[in-house]
Amino acid sequence: MTRQSSRPTSNTQLRAFLPMSRQEMDARDWEELDILLVSGDAYVDHPAFGTALIGRCLESKGYRVGIIAQPAWRDPQSVATLGCPRLFAGVTAGAMDSMLNLYTANKKRRSEDAYSPAGRNDLRPARATIVYCNLLRQAFPGLPLIIGGIEASLRRFAHYDYWDDRIRSSILLDSGADLLVYGMGEMPVLEVARRLSRSGRKTDLRFIPGTVFAGSESDLPGKEKTIALPSRQEIQSNPEKLVDAAKLTVAHSNPYSKDYIAQEDGNRLVISVHPQRPLKTKQLDAIYDLPFTRRAHFSYKLPIPALETVRFSITVHRGCYGGCTFCALGLHQGKAIQSRSIQSITREIERLSTLKGFRGIITDLGGPTANMYGTGCTEPEQMAKCKRASCLFPKPCRLLKSSHESSLCMLKAVRNLDCLKKAFIASGIRYDLALLDPQYIDELASHHVGGHLSVAPEHCVDRVLSLMGKPAIGVFERFMVDFKKASQRANKEQYLIPYLLSGFPGCTNRDMTQVQRYLSEHRMVSQQVQAFIPTPMTRATAMFYSGRSLAGDRIYVARTAEARKRQHRHLTTERRSFIRKPRSSHRKRR
Repeated sequence: MTRQSSRPTSNTQLRAFLPMSRQEMDARDWEELDILLVSGDAYVDHPAFGTALIGRCLESKGYRVGIIAQPAWRDPQSVATLGCPRLFAGVTAGAMDSMLNLYTANKKRRSEDAYSPAGRNDLRPARATIVYCNLLRQAFPGLPLIIGGIEASLRRFAHYDYWDDRIRSSILLDSGADLLVYGMGEMPVLEVARRLSRSGRKTDLRFIPGTVFAGSESDLPGKEKTIALPSRQEIQSNPEKLVDAAKLTVAHSNPYSKDYIAQEDGNRLVISVHPQRPLKTKQLDAIYDLPFTRRAHFSYKLPIPALETVRFSITVHRGCYGGCTFCALGLHQGKAIQSRSIQSITREIERLSTLKGFRGIITDLGGPTANMYGTGCTEPEQMAKCKRASCLFPKPCRLLKSSHESSLCMLKAVRNLDCLKKAFIASGIRYDLALLDPQYIDELASHHVGGHLSVAPEHCVDRVLSLMGKPAIGVFERFMVDFKKASQRANKEQYLIPYLLSGFPGCTNRDMTQVQRYLSEHRMVSQQVQAFIPTPMTRATAMFYSGRSLAGDRIYVARTAEARKRQHRHLTTERRSFIRKPRSSHRKRR
């Protein structure tokens, strides 16, 4: 068993979490749920975990919400223990795509699942969203099923699946769900609950911003507002069509647009309604003020590894406009930056300071990209028309607010809290953005780096960096120099920990040899190295599948396991820290 009751001592403890048992429902005097959430993750009541976030949002509006975490996926009764909910069941694979969670870049089974008790790797099925929907259909025939989370979000259209090595249909069709919610999802899910409370009809769930439904041409708003993607059948017969689909999806995912995106799949039509509007600061603050216990559910006797890494971290914003071709964050959270108020952030830190185990250290003040807090487009009217994938590449947009003034004010306010000794930034930053405001680099080096700072140049060959949507290596070198000078001014010895990527589409063995030579010439060795994994919906995955760049040029792709391993070995021969080391002659002169 993955959960064992630890005999809660009071009704208060039974009511502290969203219920996972009939006993907890009885403590709240509930005979039935309004909404059941089924998740591939263990239940951790922390805002960094999507199921808890959605559940607390629904609870705050008066809905009775229960959670089934990591059900036994061969037994329909495992999702029926809390009874049939009145309105709907929400399904998520968890914080990661289940295939990415289960398998490595070499398609080998991972030894640990950080979102399961003690890291057990056998509590979540492959393609968890589909499996859980099948269980719920058997347990509760006719119950509306709503799928969401990052697995559903990034598989909302026909997509290349690396593990099957083929084009799969939208997960909406494969799962048989009634609606797909993409993005962070709080507002769409609340609207789903409101509409089903009012009418109970599944047909009333269409046309909610931030959702995808299966319909017909009669459901479309008109050709002028509809973007037609290549069909699944077209992509299967011509892989280059996936590049077209990926580019169109990114260009028309602007949260201020009114575009619908439609894709045919045989005799079915998948229709994506335009994204939900970005949350305003007050809305975001209200979500993070909800009564999260910030603990794993009391029934778990073993620790949840993923909680340990974020227990004392703070999310200060959502969204990323970096537009890296391999990254799914912008596709999921959107490129509009949604920042919390300084008051909300400091309130959360003060609450954290009362928790057992807090030692005055915030391990991360961040988000998808830590230094995008308070930045963004300066002209909302122009943003509504924008089709750029990135506000930074190939060069920063002239309308981008690049000043880090908001970040600097927030960091200063955090440092002044009496309950805090130190607040680190561990999420990683965009160094090309930081270079636009040198004062931020000084602030970072002086107060918020614990000896090492994560950055992501990914490569050193400019041609490959361009395919990634990343700045030229010279930009990283400028940041290296500026960060070293800022650390010296702060009288601190600090180093950069850059992330590197092997096996990227367009990267050859000669390119990887050049990376190895670059590390040697700069007296660096690698540690943070990752093999490229083609994840659904990204433009880099379309390049991997088609063998074409976004511009249509033919590129080399390391497809076989041996070809990918050969590239990766260039960066894994030495497993020490990736740091710039002084020459021995320098030490003698000192």
